[in-house]
Amino acid sequence: MITENIQTVQDLKNIHFTTLEWKSSLEFISDEAQFINQLLNSYVFEPNTPNLFERLQEFKEELSVLENDLIILHEHIRSQENKLGGMLECDTISCDEVYLKSIQLLEDEIITFDKKFKSLKSRVFRYAGSILKNKKK
Repeated sequence: MITENIQTVQDLKNIHFTTLEWKSSLEFISDEAQFINQLLNSYVFEPNTPNLFERLQEFKEELSVLENDLIILHEHIRSQENKLGGMLECDTISCDEVYLKSIQLLEDEIITFDKKFKSLKSRVFRYAGSILKNKKK
């Protein structure tokens, strides 16, 4: 968690490294979301499962919302990276505080998003695992 004033170029490098970690994590989540979307749109489920269509539709809608949130998070990270470039010229504590507050809010958004995505992924996998078609021998 980033809460102190920005003191050095090293502090800026650490913040930059943190944003790179966020981007990497979100890219991985994006790949997972693509896989889940393909799974939900595949024909690997037992067709006679009660409420199959409705349940899959609920998952698809929730995934769609999270995919939109993912795009917004990428935009917020890009914005913070752009602001980071100007932080070397900023020589006031209030400037540091405003930037650090915005970074903290972004970190909180990413943590919340990650929890929501992991919850959806877990529910999809549990549900899908219970209704996959059995391989015919």
